[in-house]
Amino acid sequence: MSKMMFWEAIQRAYDEEMTNDSLVFCMGEDIGVAGGTYKATKGLYEKFGSERVMDTPISENGFTGLGIGASFLNVRPIIEIMSVNFSWLAMDQMFNTAAKVHFMSGGQLKAPIVVRSPGGTAHQLGAQHSARMEKVFMGIAGLRVVTPSNPRQAYGLLKSAVRCDDPVFIYEHELMYNMQGEVPDTEYFHPLIGSEIARPGGDITLFGYNISVHWCLQAAETLSKQHGIEAEVIDLYALSPLDREGIVQSVSKTHRAVIVEEAEPAVGVGAEVMAIINEECFYELDAPPVRVSAANVPIPYNHTLEKSVIPNAQDVTAAVLKVFGQ
Repeated sequence: MSKMMFWEAIQRAYDEEMTNDSLVFCMGEDIGVAGGTYKATKGLYEKFGSERVMDTPISENGFTGLGIGASFLNVRPIIEIMSVNFSWLAMDQMFNTAAKVHFMSGGQLKAPIVVRSPGGTAHQLGAQHSARMEKVFMGIAGLRVVTPSNPRQAYGLLKSAVRCDDPVFIYEHELMYNMQGEVPDTEYFHPLIGSEIARPGGDITLFGYNISVHWCLQAAETLSKQHGIEAEVIDLYALSPLDREGIVQSVSKTHRAVIVEEAEPAVGVGAEVMAIINEECFYELDAPPVRVSAANVPIPYNHTLEKSVIPNAQDVTAAVLKVFGQ
């Protein structure tokens, strides 16, 4: 195992997959000469050239559609949308074409395309650059959605996504690109389905994904040291399909659940996980499940206001104590 930053793990996955298969190429704004907004494509332009690392105009709908069309010929594009906020402009291509073509062609066409994009609230970028849109993507049939919480997952999920015959959307959190973590020295492919136990425990389950996994882990340490509550933390790195079996298995063991997300609560990941819990293990519950989410407002630019509407580890701790009646 070697320690590397989140962006370095992504760059390594790009490098290996493009070296392995000449039909893998990447497209996006500033990914070539500039090396990417978050350095994830650093050095690839010099190594593979402009025909495989393509700087594009500011036209998300155009270059995403171009990549999807190429994927019909079994080329394997990796499309980077600079901010998930801008993916609204490419949704028609992703949702009406990439996600549906295999079904609507009776299996004659595939769209083995990867779209990766950073999102989340990242230090005073304002409402139009702070979207949390995972809930939108995970509601589209035919589209896989994954979201890494550490460099190992960022590396392995991208490699698996490139080799998958289904369209895959990879949602990365903007605050995590400089996070360090261990990545296997040998080639590693992370499954595109399932969940991971980030911390075992028996008293309550904390469900999180990407950055909220870390809030859950911080809260779990506080709960253990100060309150004697041992929380199990489940990393829902695959949002579509969700790991229904893993969710049920953990809640059936702990009998309590808190679901933590940075996004607004309405029609979100927390709502879907709560529905699964109620459908599959209602009679296992010793207390109603609780959601920890952002306030239902556009993200303010002001730093103090921004912090006030986004949850954190303290909010997770308070939610757990509420479940236990404290």
